[in-house]
Amino acid sequence: EENERVKQEALMLFDSIHAVVDHCADLAAIALSANDLEAISRQGKKAVYIGIENGYPLGNDLLLVSRFYDLGARYITLCHTRNNDICDSSTDRDGPEHGGISDFGREVIRALNRLGIMIDVSHMSDEAFDEVIKVSKAPVIASHSNARAVCDNPRNLSDEMLLKLADNGGVIQLCLVSDYVAEMPPYPKRDSVMKVLWSKYDNWSEMDDSAKLALEQEYYDINRKYPPNLAAVSQFCDHFDHIVGLVGIDHVGFGSDFDGGAELKDCYDVTELPNVTLELLRRGYSRSDLKKFWSGNLLRVMREVEKAAG
Repeated sequence: EENERVKQEALMLFDSIHAVVDHCADLAAIALSANDLEAISRQGKKAVYIGIENGYPLGNDLLLVSRFYDLGARYITLCHTRNNDICDSSTDRDGPEHGGISDFGREVIRALNRLGIMIDVSHMSDEAFDEVIKVSKAPVIASHSNARAVCDNPRNLSDEMLLKLADNGGVIQLCLVSDYVAEMPPYPKRDSVMKVLWSKYDNWSEMDDSAKLALEQEYYDINRKYPPNLAAVSQFCDHFDHIVGLVGIDHVGFGSDFDGGAELKDCYDVTELPNVTLELLRRGYSRSDLKKFWSGNLLRVMREVEKAAG
């Protein structure tokens, strides 16, 4: 069964993360609480927090929530690009399935609150978002989303949603995917070639490794031939300005999404993140504002989620 296969894949990924971190014990350590970050940093190591992007591996087995917690998961994005047994996605091509959150989804939210796992609302539908805010007893995060008022995309949060998120004590972590930063000018040639590619490889979950490798190769070839139009750091920081103007500095953080297509023309990888800091300093933000943006706000939410647990 598909759920079983994905569950096994998730367990294998947990094993892999632990194995790699154990192998590099002089460089890094698994972090399990907000306070671990400072403790691990003091040892001169990198702190590795584990999150699950998509609650799909849970299937409809509530016991897996505590199993994933025991393996180190400290946030779960309730869904991804498609609906699952927990909730509706903002981008499922078949439209909503639950009208927000399912009954099972509400049980998952309560279990996450009880254990002290942060709930991530990025990717979910507006109705699902509203319901999470109502049901959750702890603040939530949007781990990689932007402001819909600045870039009108269903993956971004509307002003109404941002106000609810702030009222909940949560944080939105801004995303570097150009499509969520600014409306990109049309690129018909690239779009048509990409469309052919995606229709050719429509069933990712059923593909074997060699087919996935072929897809990756073709994707990179297209990118070389037709490089995408990319947004700029200044446009990314417009989202920051908008959210701070709407709900204040305490509810905005950094989310990147480098593994999910994130790239700006002047922030292509982690080595160029200082360009974001530079632009925000240029706009008059203080050192304490930046500290909240880069980690402080997320750690505050994490502490509140830990406190509300039990």
